[in-house]
Amino acid sequence: MGLLRQQDACSWGCYITPPTPRLRERKQERNQRGGGSPRSPALSRSHPFCSPSLVSFQPSILPICPVMPPNLTGYYRFVSQDNMDGYLRALDINVALRKLVCFLKPDKEIIHAGDHMTIRTITSLRNYIMDFDLGKEFEEDLGPVDGRKCLTVVSWEGDQLVCEQQGEKRNRGWRHWLEGDHLHLRMTAEDEVCVQIFQKVK
Repeated sequence: MGLLRQQDACSWGCYITPPTPRLRERKQERNQRGGGSPRSPALSRSHPFCSPSLVSFQPSILPICPVMPPNLTGYYRFVSQDNMDGYLRALDINVALRKLVCFLKPDKEIIHAGDHMTIRTITSLRNYIMDFDLGKEFEEDLGPVDGRKCLTVVSWEGDQLVCEQQGEKRNRGWRHWLEGDHLHLRMTAEDEVCVQIFQKVK
């Protein structure tokens, strides 16, 4: 197997060997000398990824490298939002305050250091600071938002930062993710979804 490269390995730990003329010649030489060893039926079985005619089974020695989540540290300017009124209505915010909040253009500042994060939402009306350790449940005081408290946990799902807020309101939470230099925020409460987009400026 010395001619094979790491990229020739499939996800089952099989090494895909292209049927080059030289490999065919070596196989014929082994067969003529009688040195070929029969292949176990269990090892020559077909599977969804590789053709059995092109595969010889060998335990993979490649290290498994976990995908590292992005670092969200930065300062982000408001770009756009959709359905903020519906989201606030699901949180029982009164009409006058909903109209005021819908006119705000919040900034986001995120400090991301290992498993600890601080997210500041900055507006001309009031600021909201969320300080937490990833994967650890804590009591979140949402008084500045709607006067409620939640049991909250924030963790990674792939490259998305996901927050679950367990409390009076069903399906409450949010998720952040990056697309280029744009930070996306998807907030949910009951059956309402609000989406905001921010541009990274520093």
